[in-house]
Amino acid sequence: MTKVLIIGAGHAGGTAAALLRQYGHEGPVVLAGEEAAPPYQRPPLSKAWLKGEADLEALLLRPESFYVEQGIELRTGVTATAIDRAAKVVTFADGTTETYDVLILATGSTARRLAIPGADRPDLLELRTLADAERLKAALGPGRRLAVVGGGYVGLEAAASARALGAEAIVIERMDRVLARVASETLSVFFTDYHRKHGVEILTSAEVTGFEDAGVRLADGQLIPADAVLVGVGALACEGLACAAGLECLNGVVVDMEARTSDPSIFAIGDVTHRPVPVHGGAMHRLESVPNALEQAKQAASAIVGRAAPAAEVPWFWSDQYDLKLQIAGLPGEADRQVVRGDVAGGAFAVFHLAGDRIVCVEAVNAPAEFMAGRMMIGKQTPVDAGRLADVSVTMKAVAAG
Repeated sequence: MTKVLIIGAGHAGGTAAALLRQYGHEGPVVLAGEEAAPPYQRPPLSKAWLKGEADLEALLLRPESFYVEQGIELRTGVTATAIDRAAKVVTFADGTTETYDVLILATGSTARRLAIPGADRPDLLELRTLADAERLKAALGPGRRLAVVGGGYVGLEAAASARALGAEAIVIERMDRVLARVASETLSVFFTDYHRKHGVEILTSAEVTGFEDAGVRLADGQLIPADAVLVGVGALACEGLACAAGLECLNGVVVDMEARTSDPSIFAIGDVTHRPVPVHGGAMHRLESVPNALEQAKQAASAIVGRAAPAAEVPWFWSDQYDLKLQIAGLPGEADRQVVRGDVAGGAFAVFHLAGDRIVCVEAVNAPAEFMAGRMMIGKQTPVDAGRLADVSVTMKAVAAG
């Protein structure tokens, strides 16, 4: 029987293992991951976990008993170091090996590190794993000050959680606005104002040049004092294992719509992949999101068991900060204009990115109807009247109907 080996026991790898059984695969399934914990959800690490609103059981994708019941061999605390594609063998750091008939790489991504003095300090924090979140939580509380380097979603979520725990927070962003790489200016301005109203200090156009005992040094010589420093300046695909094995890599492991790599016996899923996105003309992207991990797990498991390929999905993402629910669908790269719908000042609005008469992306803040309708219209490539889209007296259902 076909043996499937999955390297990486995160959201993507854990889901792929479960889907293989759900889809009827009867051969051996081995799920191997570097962390000691079984597969768990990572988005709550910067929110519910930091604030003490979730325990490990709540984080787990499935109880440990699930893997025993489903005949999935779960190996935790092991690091894969090499793939012998000819022999179909994976070697681990502890000297053990695993054979495979089919291999799934779900190695995820790792925090990008700054090449500046002090960047290797052991007291610097990042937020990728449960252990990282535990270190950060221990550093927060009343009377403490957290400096967040990088004004992306994770950094802003951590700042919001720090404030909820009574700590001071300052966000230091190199660009001229937070979320500059991933969101519209309307969204950036809104979140900047919202965080400032909640007591978060935000510095933009601020270049960090070093980390010191007392805090963060900026290019203008200013020292930002801090009890703890979280660095969140993006993530890099953990593609080293795949690249060393000779698989095609380009800002991630290159895969097709079945999540298959340049080796037909090897699949890759989740944050580590560079994949085509059909609803955006098949353009290649590296997507870091739970929905992407789930979609590619379905693609790989379906291909392995000979099941019909799942329908292509619209990429989507979310972020929770304070009482705000941000939901994003689609990618804005093709857009030539934006339409704002709703009450920005009141914190319930959506920014639609249009290419001609098609919506290619929607950013919705506390606006679930706009998010759901926008996501559907992106998938169906529904033509839209921009005037009706901006008019809140016209329901999103009516907008979608044309």
